[in-house]
Amino acid sequence: IKDCQNWDSLMAYATELRRHLHRNPELGFEEENTAALIRSQLDNAGIPWRSVTKTGTVATIKGQSDKPHIALRGDIDALPIAEQGQQDWCSTQAGKMHACGHDGHTATLMAAALWINAHREGLENTVSFVFQPAEEGLHGAKAMIENGALDGIDMIYGWHNWPAIPFGKAICPNGPVMSANGGFEIKITGKGGHSSQPDLCCDPVLAGAAITMNLQQILSRKIQPQTPAVVSVTSFEAPSGLTVIPEYAHLGGSIRVANTAMRDEVFTMMDTIVQNTAHSYGVTAEMIATPRYGATVNHPEQAENMRKALHGELGKDWFDPNCPSPIMASEDFSYYLEEIPGAFALVGADDGISEHQKPCHSPHYDFNDKLIPVVVRVFSRLVGVQPT
Repeated sequence: IKDCQNWDSLMAYATELRRHLHRNPELGFEEENTAALIRSQLDNAGIPWRSVTKTGTVATIKGQSDKPHIALRGDIDALPIAEQGQQDWCSTQAGKMHACGHDGHTATLMAAALWINAHREGLENTVSFVFQPAEEGLHGAKAMIENGALDGIDMIYGWHNWPAIPFGKAICPNGPVMSANGGFEIKITGKGGHSSQPDLCCDPVLAGAAITMNLQQILSRKIQPQTPAVVSVTSFEAPSGLTVIPEYAHLGGSIRVANTAMRDEVFTMMDTIVQNTAHSYGVTAEMIATPRYGATVNHPEQAENMRKALHGELGKDWFDPNCPSPIMASEDFSYYLEEIPGAFALVGADDGISEHQKPCHSPHYDFNDKLIPVVVRVFSRLVGVQPT
């Protein structure tokens, strides 16, 4: 794009960039072509950048004062999902898809960088643009921080498109906006045998079913009803023949809690239930708990800044009262907020078009391109640049 000061041309460019990225998705820490494209576009605009991790990029526009250094973040990775959409820009990479909108987040951040750079005269705050790899379960934010992505940065802002919120509305609370999560595996060892002789066996399938049911006591009886939490057994494997009680069963799943500190408490409760249930069924069980992301917890001052920007862009009715917070999904933006002040917003994508109503991680999902100008303006307001 030659004229980044022309708003309409910039938005058309950003939309085409988003769709190009959608056609060419790359998984976490494999985003080499995506990173090369990001860096080439920054070079064309004369915006200095540095690589942080192999595929992460931090671009910086110097401000004219010593006011706080602000960072804006976008994630760049796709998911291992086979797309089932019908758009002209569907994925060309088998089994890979931008099913969470990171293509849109990347295009929006690039458009913001180009717009802010074109209006850098009078820019007081130094602004960095964090193009982050590997958000989808691979702790990309952690790797970015460990390699210096936040060096010299005073505060950071991010966002996520959210199909469960109507277009034109958003949420950005003080405190938790997204939950902490963790995974678990439960390995059950019983005594197999013939299905006609269950009395000679110790059935791991029956024990696994009981464990699955008993784990729900955590939500109904072990924690306060007001505390947001989810315990989900999402897989149950005990392959066997039709007349064979197997020797082993394997359960897997995830938990979500609004408070990172509570994650360990829930895991402890789970292990107690697993062991006691296994004992009562005459089997043994081992639970392996794996903490993943912490809760994404907004800092009040920065959350207020984000709310003002959303209000300025979306109007007085910007807040969605029907979206509970925190939502139970998780985000590795939490790592940034554990290091420096910042805020994260969920911005509504549902404009009535079917693809924009599909949940993130659906093979039918597609990013709503109408969000690009909205969030570019929000980002511009946050750093003190006139949106249009």
